[in-house]
Amino acid sequence: MDLVFKSSEVTEAFSGQSWEKTVFCEFDTALTSKSRPFPCVFGVAGFKADRLRFAFPDPLTPETLAPILKSYLAQARGIGPMTSLVIFARPGPVQSFDRYREQFWDLLDGLVALDDSPQPDGVSRNLDDPTWEFSFGGEPIFVVCNTPAHVMRQSRRASSFMITFQPRWVFNGITDSDEPGVQRSLKRVRDLLEDYDLIAPSPSLGHYGDPANREYTQYFIDDTNETPACPFHRLGEARLQLVKEG
Repeated sequence: MDLVFKSSEVTEAFSGQSWEKTVFCEFDTALTSKSRPFPCVFGVAGFKADRLRFAFPDPLTPETLAPILKSYLAQARGIGPMTSLVIFARPGPVQSFDRYREQFWDLLDGLVALDDSPQPDGVSRNLDDPTWEFSFGGEPIFVVCNTPAHVMRQSRRASSFMITFQPRWVFNGITDSDEPGVQRSLKRVRDLLEDYDLIAPSPSLGHYGDPANREYTQYFIDDTNETPACPFHRLGEARLQLVKEG
């Protein structure tokens, strides 16, 4: 059974009446809209180049998600730049931000507990550090959560609970580049974000490695511009305990 799908494979694998096909089509519509351009121009480019991959674990748990993420990471570098893994959960009644936030961090926490790979070089275990990043399978990964609860921040809205995993290496030559063309693209992202959302861009948005930046604050951003507290206090505890015992 396939764990990870290309765009064309989603339409072949699921019927038009399935929840999988429905949430994917809504994602497709959002990223390809010409009248309302989606802010992440790099994600849009990746989608149009067929470099995004998709999965629909049901139920969505750390145990069902871990093999999917492992399968994706094994092929990611061969897919090429601007790739991401997009995870959709089965749609259900809209929950509160607190509930979605708890579900999101519990999933990442569970993934870390299931991962036996060594910590990537240069990536801190301390969340309050500019070099911290969620890691799995030895890869640092930037993670974004979208939910049906988002209204003001439309760029983070989806009709189902949705998580996007972006290997840290896909940002090489983008966020660390002074090349004029790249800088113009980054400015376009910021400009589109201001038009797309009904609230100003979150002050939590920043660049990896910047001394003032904390990656975890960017993963789950709700409809306010308050700095989020991190409920991910259990991240890595199981692994750290194994290290101590070893």
